[in-house]
Amino acid sequence: MRGSGARRLWLLVLALAWLGPARGASKGPGGEAEDGEVAVEEEEEEVDEVLSDELGEEDGVLVLHEHNFARALREHRLLLVEFYAPWCGHCQALAPQFARAAAILRNESGELRLAKVDAPAQVALSDEFGITAYPTLKLFRDGNRTHPVAYTGRLDAQGIVRWMQRRAGPSAVLLRDAAAAAAFVGSQDVAVVGFFKDLRGEAARAFYELAGDLVDVAFGAAEAAELFEAYGLAADTVCLFKKFDEERADFPLDPARGLDAAELTRFIRVHSLELVMEFSSETSDRIFGAQIPHHMLLFLNKTEAAQLELRDAFREAAAAFRGEVLFVLVDVSGYGAGVLPFFGLTPADAPTLRLVKMETNRKYQMEEDAFSASAVRAFVQAVLDGKVKPRLLSAEPPEDWDTKPVKVLVGKTFEQVVFDETKNVFVKFYAPWCSHCKEMAAAWEELGERYKDHEDIVIAEMDATANELENITIRGYPTLHYYPAGPGRKMIEYKSNRDVETFSKFLENGGTLPEEPPVVPETPKNTTDTEEPSPPGTAETRDEL
Repeated sequence: MRGSGARRLWLLVLALAWLGPARGASKGPGGEAEDGEVAVEEEEEEVDEVLSDELGEEDGVLVLHEHNFARALREHRLLLVEFYAPWCGHCQALAPQFARAAAILRNESGELRLAKVDAPAQVALSDEFGITAYPTLKLFRDGNRTHPVAYTGRLDAQGIVRWMQRRAGPSAVLLRDAAAAAAFVGSQDVAVVGFFKDLRGEAARAFYELAGDLVDVAFGAAEAAELFEAYGLAADTVCLFKKFDEERADFPLDPARGLDAAELTRFIRVHSLELVMEFSSETSDRIFGAQIPHHMLLFLNKTEAAQLELRDAFREAAAAFRGEVLFVLVDVSGYGAGVLPFFGLTPADAPTLRLVKMETNRKYQMEEDAFSASAVRAFVQAVLDGKVKPRLLSAEPPEDWDTKPVKVLVGKTFEQVVFDETKNVFVKFYAPWCSHCKEMAAAWEELGERYKDHEDIVIAEMDATANELENITIRGYPTLHYYPAGPGRKMIEYKSNRDVETFSKFLENGGTLPEEPPVVPETPKNTTDTEEPSPPGTAETRDEL
């Protein structure tokens, strides 16, 4: 892909990764929510019609309310319920995927059904199940409404189907003998087998529960003494078998602590990846889903034989950092071309190396021309030790950057403008693709026009996808920072309403909003106005991509 299409591809990929946390939290002036969910306030809505306990459907999804909820639980052994709001963009994006999953599951088995509840309209159900964000998905099993299971899978049709299928039966295949174990392991690219002396013990139960969540990996369980002997084990151990790299990795259980689900999950995520991953449409989800804190990237052109030879040294260096640094090949002549703008690169820059710290999005460049294994190892270790400064992106300042009411900042000019002790500077950090940024653009321009003749007030904006700052990390779009005049490099983050009048009150009051008596509306309304996270993971952004 090239041009804007390539950039949008990379921005979509960033919903999981190199520009922020996978499924980053979405925040707004109305509240906060996790995993891309929209924060909500309580809302009551009168229902004029008297509802019966009949089970209706929309697109194969059961439509539930307080009058038919109990019946749905009685009639369906496994029922995944989406609590949604009609106005929620995330819910709207999920709807076709949810319907597709419902059709697949219904064709496969009558006991696996999907349902939905209009949560703002069904206050009693929302209160009963503690619904504070949309969409929220909960699984009800065997009619039990007191202990629903929170949905932990991907929000797409395939992810929902796999998650439900895993819960329809045992989450791990019971391997009774060596032949069965060999067949199971041989049939999978990656297979995880838990060897337990007692499959009814607490550790085994935790293993089965974990297997229900990690639906992209095949799980087996073994108890027979002959299997412990066949695989050279003396105590409870989880083994990961794979058809690449070292072929097997063991996770022995501590007899005192038992099975730590979080540690085992991380172990599986790390060791189910190849030592060096090639970035592609098939691998991107796994690369970012591994949640490894650093990514070391080798950009090369696979059409040039000399560059291909660099892969061996890169792979040799990777072994020393498994679990801490993920090594990734990016082909600039193929799928990887879409990521180049994010790093400020062009195909002509290959071969080149970059290390990315996932938490801060800081990028580090290796200056060596000869990428030997020892040089790569030394560079990675130096970054981990804090001995290398990040390489910050900056666009060139436009010639007219300071002639318009809204000043255009770039990385190179940010310090001199924002930390001018004689100025109060109000900055909007935005992304060109962000729908919320576009919605408030007119208000920001009007604000600039209103204050263009104030010598001590500067209204500015910066494209945070093309410019990076050493000590400031932008995690959501739009982000608004106010830098008051005077010494000390102070910063106040603006988190209130995004309209000209509120902006003006904030400025006139020196970076705070004056206290006003609360206004109680006659009909409380929810808000969907949230910051878009650095990765375009909100439904509105996905609609645009």
